[in-house]
Amino acid sequence: MKPKAILIDTKDNVATAFQDLSSGDTVTVSLEGTEITTTITQDIPFGHKFALSDIAIHEPIVKYGEAIGLATEPIKAGRHVHVHNLESQKGRGDK
Repeated sequence: MKPKAILIDTKDNVATAFQDLSSGDTVTVSLEGTEITTTITQDIPFGHKFALSDIAIHEPIVKYGEAIGLATEPIKAGRHVHVHNLESQKGRGDK
């Protein structure tokens, strides 16, 4: 059976959807013996990220084992993580 999502690095606090996910879906991702199960709490489009655990405001969003930005609001596990609640810290001219 094709996985619903992928965990890229064991340090990640987000996973990426391999298909459209619906609120209420249960998704399990695993990598190198680490297994995390999350209940999706809002629809997640194919290719988008969702939180694997609660992420506090200003906490790093970690994908590929690296911080890709900061949460601009608290993000509960199972919520969509995208430009509406993630601020990139890379390539900014003001930093």
